[in-house]
Amino acid sequence: MASGNVIYPKYKEAILDSLTNADLNDNTVKVALLQATETYNAADDFLDDITAGAVIGTAQTLNNTTVTNGLFDADDVTFTAVSGAQVVTLLIYIDTGTPSTSRLVAWIDTGVTGLPVTPNGGNISITWNASGIFQL
Repeated sequence: MASGNVIYPKYKEAILDSLTNADLNDNTVKVALLQATETYNAADDFLDDITAGAVIGTAQTLNNTTVTNGLFDADDVTFTAVSGAQVVTLLIYIDTGTPSTSRLVAWIDTGVTGLPVTPNGGNISITWNASGIFQL
C-alpha cells in the first residue's frame, strides 16, 4: 500500500539533534529496493527495522550526493541482475555497515518512473527527478 514519499521522522530528529550519522554528504548513502509486502512505519529509525527479506537485490551506493538549499540529490543508479518479488518502494538510508545503526532517511513509493516493477533478472535503473530526490 502506497504511503506517499516521506522523510522518516526519526531522521528529522537526528538532523535537529546534529547527530553525526545524519549527514548525507559525509556518510555512505544507499538506496534499496523494497518488495510490496513491506509497509512504512513512522517509528522506524534504522535498517534493522525493515523486515528481513524485504530488500530485493543489492542496495546501491548513491554517488555524488549534494545538499543545496535543503535539496538532496545524487547520480542516477542502476541495480544489476535483479530477481525476486515485485518492487514498489525505494528506501534511502545511511549505511554504517551495521543494520542497527544504519539510519533510515526516506521512503519513496510514488512518482518513480518504472515502479512498481517485477524483477526478471535484468537491470533496474532509477532516474531521479531533474529537480532532485527530496527537499526539506
